[in-house]
Amino acid sequence: MNVRFWLSALVLAAPLAQAAPKSNPGRSCHLPGVEESLRCVSVKVPSNYAAKGGAMLTLHVTVAPAFRESAKQDPLFVLAGGPGQAGSDIVPYLGLTFQRARATRDVVLIDQRGTGLSGKLDCESGRSEESMTEEQALAELKACIARANKPFADYTTANAAHDIDRVRIALGYDKINLWGASYGTRLAQAYARAYPQSVRSLVLDGVAPPEMIIPAGGQDAQAALNALFSQCREDKVCARAFPRLSEEFAELAARVAKGSVEINVADPRTAEPLKQKMSNARFVRTVHSILYSPVDSRSLPYLIHSAYQGRWGPFIARSNVMSDFSSDEDLSTMLHLAVVCAEDVPRLDAGALAADSGASFMKASVTDNMIKACPLMNVPAVPLAAPSRIDVPVLMLSGALDPVTPPRRAESAARHMSKVQHFVVANAGHGISPLGCAPRLLREFLDQPSKKLDASCLKEIPSASFQVGSAGPHP
Repeated sequence: MNVRFWLSALVLAAPLAQAAPKSNPGRSCHLPGVEESLRCVSVKVPSNYAAKGGAMLTLHVTVAPAFRESAKQDPLFVLAGGPGQAGSDIVPYLGLTFQRARATRDVVLIDQRGTGLSGKLDCESGRSEESMTEEQALAELKACIARANKPFADYTTANAAHDIDRVRIALGYDKINLWGASYGTRLAQAYARAYPQSVRSLVLDGVAPPEMIIPAGGQDAQAALNALFSQCREDKVCARAFPRLSEEFAELAARVAKGSVEINVADPRTAEPLKQKMSNARFVRTVHSILYSPVDSRSLPYLIHSAYQGRWGPFIARSNVMSDFSSDEDLSTMLHLAVVCAEDVPRLDAGALAADSGASFMKASVTDNMIKACPLMNVPAVPLAAPSRIDVPVLMLSGALDPVTPPRRAESAARHMSKVQHFVVANAGHGISPLGCAPRLLREFLDQPSKKLDASCLKEIPSASFQVGSAGPHP
């Protein structure tokens, strides 16, 4: 079951040098998304670090050796987002985002416990998810959790941080650099606080501060949507095509919320005629997911206007991008729940929920499914610890249009750090590292973390054109 479809509220070749890890070289392997041969390593870790002699888990680790034989001894550990995304899901980033960094150091991608090739905690749906009701989806999730019969309380951010150190030791590294994206920034900060002596530097892209409640993204999502509407008004082509964009969106959202929108589309798998109601949760999730990418968001005015006029086909097609038949990077459903239900939802009281969603298009509907699902996981609440100070050099990257981890989130995290460089990209959303000159800046920072970067090149990242018709973006 794809957590992004039902539960999500928010949420990259060259010849290899023979620079295998010192103490656990692993085996040669090929993973989807890259043509080159990499090194795959299995690392055993305790399921519960507090229980001596207890069950063990096997982590999958992918090592991309440095291109140069004279590689530096401080590798870059890559931590994916979610929670629930695996390092092996983002192996294709090696060809762009981390290619410059690999010139001088190994890149290590970890499949966090419960994700990817590290015992993925996921559910196979027996039917078409996009046609299921919310009640049917919850019933399938309940059955899946019961079948899994796993100690979900062991799948925490703290244990994942301990796992990282086990991997570091197994591969024979001393100090490491960490790159984290989205939830991966939370995990990177947790590791830096638990093992400060083992960290050389941090790169945090789309920063989640310790106090952030992952399902509570209403304020940031509304700010991103407002920014999009403002940009459309300022763009002559977009403003002429959609002069009532914000009004149409409000009216459309109200119709959907009332349950009065019935759509007739073709089943994406069978092409058979399919009649269904557009649920409020699906409508909101689709709009929110589009806002992650400024390129994708340039199509949102067209999608809104088309749906407002009763032509739901383009909107449904984009919504289906979130479903399992067109997604290559499924999050681990139960790992996502294990972390969020223990670390986030217990802090999401009625007051916090109302304050976050009251003036947002997301309202409370997106978090309702999460709140309903958490009792099924039966995980104890993990109290939020007061964050200790991080004293290693930190590079933070934020997108001004990010609907989940905008610059204000990084600024909050920076209050607990002593050596921070924070750069905001005006025309970017969620995820900066692959864009423009960012891969070069990443390499420069890793080579000299204490040196001040000249990041003026990030201003050259352009904004995309708006789509005003079915042919695609306006030239």
